[in-house]
Amino acid sequence: MNYAIVYSSRTGNTAMLAQAIRETLPQENCLYFGEPDSRALDAEMIYVGFWTDKGTCDEQSARFLQTLTGSRHQVFLFGTAGFGGSPSYFNQILKRVQENINPEIQVTGTYMCQGKMPQTVRSRYETMPESPRRTAMLENFDLASCHPDSLDLMQLKAAVTK
Repeated sequence: MNYAIVYSSRTGNTAMLAQAIRETLPQENCLYFGEPDSRALDAEMIYVGFWTDKGTCDEQSARFLQTLTGSRHQVFLFGTAGFGGSPSYFNQILKRVQENINPEIQVTGTYMCQGKMPQTVRSRYETMPESPRRTAMLENFDLASCHPDSLDLMQLKAAVTK
């Protein structure tokens, strides 16, 4: 089956996941690799990667997902979120992302992991008044700083080849 890997990546996290998928699948079947583009629509299987913005996928990814029509496409969603680590939080995001997909399209799999955030985010948290919320946000930022890590990439590869 031919495929395309389409991704939007603001900080490089989702690009890292996209590259891991590319390394896992047979190169000769890849019709397209890169940012959302109509050229990817020629593929039967489309891996769509996004970064999380306000609890759902970024706008560029949402617009691309909305262009998928008919039942000839299959989709595997993958993404990163600065907050997370919780499967229930990731599932909420994935549910909202899937609202952009025509119900005729089969979603064959999903994968999400935490992703590092820019230092400007930590600087913004540091200016917040001292509180348990501020402490939790700073701790999450620090935990996210090493993601996606090798375990995240290994789990993604396993999900894609499942």
